[in-house]
Amino acid sequence: MSSSVETDIGGRFKAAFRRYPAGVSVISAAGPDGPVGLTASSVASVSVTPPALSFSVTGSGSARAIVGAAGFVVNLLGPGHLGLARDFSRSGGPRFTPEQGWRTLPTGEPVLPGAVASLRCTPLHLVPVGDATVVVATVCEVFLGPTAGRLVYHDREFIASAPLPLPREGKL
Repeated sequence: MSSSVETDIGGRFKAAFRRYPAGVSVISAAGPDGPVGLTASSVASVSVTPPALSFSVTGSGSARAIVGAAGFVVNLLGPGHLGLARDFSRSGGPRFTPEQGWRTLPTGEPVLPGAVASLRCTPLHLVPVGDATVVVATVCEVFLGPTAGRLVYHDREFIASAPLPLPREGKL
């Protein structure tokens, strides 16, 4: 390979994934100094038996607290959480305010009751990869919420939409 291809692969890699829409979640945990959370678009289902998921994080303070926690909650967001996704995606954004609707589970983790779904997890594997950590976690509890629409991250922006109505029979 030429050196220009090698040095440009990171930029092209990022550009490729900017073109690929992904679901949005806020991962929350009880940190040593209070609740912590971050927006993630890397959540993926890994296994049904046993229930497991994965996500990746980089070295922010919130990420370190989540990776070090005994448990955390992956809150899958819907279209009504556009502002919350933005708040948790930037440093200094408001977090865990009463207006955002957070509650605390009996196990101590913050949970968002209005999320499309919230999955309480415990870490199974932490895999360092470059400047990131891939977290594989066992899903211990699933809380299902409303299913009205979707929130995706695409090309550096959050996009909220309601479901399209189904065509009537015989009509397109």
